[in-house]
Amino acid sequence: MGGPVVTSRAELAQFFTELGVHPGGVLMVHASLGGAGVRAADVRDGLLDALGPDGTLVVPTFTPENSFTSRAYKALTAAMSESEEAVFRASVPPFDPATTPCPTMGVLAECVRTTPGSVRSGHPHTSLAGLGPRAAELLGGHDPHCHLGETSPMAELYAADAHVLLLRVGFDVCSAFHLAEYRLSPAPARRSYHCVVGGPGRWTAYEDIVLDDGDFGAIGARLPRDLWTEREMAGRAVLLFGVRKAVDLAGVQMSGYRHGLT
Repeated sequence: MGGPVVTSRAELAQFFTELGVHPGGVLMVHASLGGAGVRAADVRDGLLDALGPDGTLVVPTFTPENSFTSRAYKALTAAMSESEEAVFRASVPPFDPATTPCPTMGVLAECVRTTPGSVRSGHPHTSLAGLGPRAAELLGGHDPHCHLGETSPMAELYAADAHVLLLRVGFDVCSAFHLAEYRLSPAPARRSYHCVVGGPGRWTAYEDIVLDDGDFGAIGARLPRDLWTEREMAGRAVLLFGVRKAVDLAGVQMSGYRHGLT
């Protein structure tokens, strides 16, 4: 795989514009910049230039570390004894939208999160951060008991007719597909989630649906090819598509075999 060499802010802005990012739009970006030879700040600025002053950039700033049942937490504690884990669990800092990093979400997400003027939603597990005039509107009402469903920014992005950019990543990380899970009938199974809020080691529980991204890559592979525009960057594909049609088609696929069960 080849593709054009794009490294500067201006080159990146042109690249995204030619892909189909348009001024005034709302864009959610999942990205992997490792090996791409670009700076996260230049990618952020190139995206903002392509979106223009009326456009809004959104990134996932998830914090799976703030959960003792997540893969991220289990990886952190895998080598600990039971007593060591108890001490660690009691010291886990609470989620704070203003300061909590998102180390598993990539350098672009962290770059956007820490940009002055960035807005971040308040969910302790599945927050999103954004820059632009609609960021507060889209991210401000995140129900702390709803990861990515009807009372989350994901539904707001759907209503806003937003686009998703998969920047050198695949459909397996396309979090918009989770909205399709919430819309399955019958409703998906539910489970308890745990997170730290309010103070170190202050674990609290809430219920939400069982999220399952295990089939997202296969769902994306079955979507019609005319759904997205595609280019290459540093040997990997870059895809741009509309949230609404992708979520609707993902839901049709899920309803055919999940039957509301995850």
